[in-house]
Amino acid sequence: MSARLPDSVVMVVRRGHQVLIIQRAKGLQGGGYWAPPSGKVELGETQPDAVIREVAEETGLVVQPLRKVWECVSASGAFALHWWLTEYLRGALTPDPREVSAAAWMSAEEFAALAPIFDGDLEFFRDVFPRL
Repeated sequence: MSARLPDSVVMVVRRGHQVLIIQRAKGLQGGGYWAPPSGKVELGETQPDAVIREVAEETGLVVQPLRKVWECVSASGAFALHWWLTEYLRGALTPDPREVSAAAWMSAEEFAALAPIFDGDLEFFRDVFPRL
């Protein structure tokens, strides 16, 4: 029997027809990759609480988790990724330089044209996001 993977959340922060995309800071796992904000679910924390906390920590924004929309395994195989659709509520985009080297609002098509990006993120924005 295989052990259960630790949970992480991936936040699809929507503002109108755009989503928030970050570039992970150098020195972190996946450093330099463009991706939606994401992070580990802490012990005793619910996924919606982790969504709110991680977006605030990484970008300074306040969001409302709407619903879980997808699940996959991380590129490293180390985490179960729970994808959450969220709505931007307020706040100025102020990336934490320890975690984020760049951040921007963009369309799913603009995201798909960036490099490097994770295969799972491309799959989400190509196959799942258009149906949301």
